[in-house]
Amino acid sequence: MSLGVFLAVLAAAFLHALWNALIKLGTSKLGAMVIMSIFEVPIGLVLVAFLPPVSLDSIPWIIAAGCTHFGYKFFLSTAYDKGDLSRVYPIARGAAPMIVALVGAFVLADALSGRQYLAIAILALGILLMARGVFAAGEDRRLLPFALGSAAATAAYTLFDGIGARISGSAVAYVSWVFVADGLIFSLGMLALRGRAILPREPRAWGMGAFAAAASFGSYAVAIWAMTLAPIALVAALRETSILFAVLIGWLVFGERMGSGKAVAALVIVCGVLLTRI
Repeated sequence: MSLGVFLAVLAAAFLHALWNALIKLGTSKLGAMVIMSIFEVPIGLVLVAFLPPVSLDSIPWIIAAGCTHFGYKFFLSTAYDKGDLSRVYPIARGAAPMIVALVGAFVLADALSGRQYLAIAILALGILLMARGVFAAGEDRRLLPFALGSAAATAAYTLFDGIGARISGSAVAYVSWVFVADGLIFSLGMLALRGRAILPREPRAWGMGAFAAAASFGSYAVAIWAMTLAPIALVAALRETSILFAVLIGWLVFGERMGSGKAVAALVIVCGVLLTRI
């Protein structure tokens, strides 16, 4: 992985933590996620108008990614209703790299070295240590199945996106179409299930939703672009450094507790990131 790709993925990690924080700020997490999804559609369509068409072979992967994003968003926003950003986010993101690495070893052409697998394992360890407060601090354990469901969906769309972007002919165009599919499937699906009452009425919520959609696209596009240049599992693991940004946001912005356990877990994650660069 080149230095440019490495730094770009770190920037994508920050943007990912940022839009999650914006969703967490909302009174209704599902409602905030629906607003973000609504804004994803015009963002994707505007970009598609200026980009080359994607290969027809990538269309099934676009649809599959849109469907798995529905599960990802539903599980994640429900988990945020039950736990802190600095607890839900590590669990939701932590299991995904290991799933991607294990499945990718069998279904993808990427060849990972032993050192790269070690880096993924250290990152996963740090994220799991970050999440242990669910049990140690007596927090609401009902967040666990939703956070783990989000992790499973993340692993699925990571694999779909890595394959789809590579055969699409244009990673950015692929991401733009996924945004359209994702936004339509989630917003229309949630409106059908919950009705218009799920939509917040406050103008501030809509403004934050628009900003979250832009941050989400930036994070997503950079990650997919990186997956066309570096091994998918390694990019997915490095992107999990967003946990560092999420913990800082939770501590400095939301006033969530920063104990020694979180500090140690953060150091473990940093070690994993450094190992990807050796």
